[in-house]
Amino acid sequence: MSTEGSLTLDRGLALLQAVADADGEAATISELATAIGASRAAVYRLLVPLSARGLVWRDGSKVRLGIGLLRLAGQVVPQLREAARPVLRELAEKAGATAHLSIAEGDLIEPVVTVEPTWTDFHVSYRVGARHPIGVGAAGKALTLRRGSRGWAAVTGEPRRGTSGIAAPVRGVPGLRASVGVIALGQLDAETVGPQVVEAAAAVAEVLRGH
Repeated sequence: MSTEGSLTLDRGLALLQAVADADGEAATISELATAIGASRAAVYRLLVPLSARGLVWRDGSKVRLGIGLLRLAGQVVPQLREAARPVLRELAEKAGATAHLSIAEGDLIEPVVTVEPTWTDFHVSYRVGARHPIGVGAAGKALTLRRGSRGWAAVTGEPRRGTSGIAAPVRGVPGLRASVGVIALGQLDAETVGPQVVEAAAAVAEVLRGH
């Protein structure tokens, strides 16, 4: 790709991000021009291919995200599942607990893929799509951890009574707020399982960056 083409792509992506940053409100051409440091004429030119692909919707001088993004988003989760599954399988077998990759959207988090251990007599059935607030359960609390902390969040009785969970954030994947964790009946040995979860979260991040 030529340097000119790279700059056009970069500006187009910046424009799409600026439209998204409007938080549901329609952004004006002037606001978008200011946001990406370009002229109004340049914004109009950049909007043409984005509109043609349904990524943005224009109503006069106002611009919103288009439904084409929904089609793209619909392909993300299946790819995440397949990419993360082998790492989660290894974690579930090591920890003897149900492993999961959970993704946050707004103030809620939900598991998008779960893997149960094969050798335990009993384990937790953690349903994909079971949403709960970020402040409840290890999966969400892991997202609030600061860098430099021990690296994982451990809870008991959340999100289900009688269970315990340990989770670590998936870091270094732009645009993704996610965690990898395990959930089990009874207590988990945090000093043993915690590092395993952190290692798995790093492995998932590496796989996703490769995709």
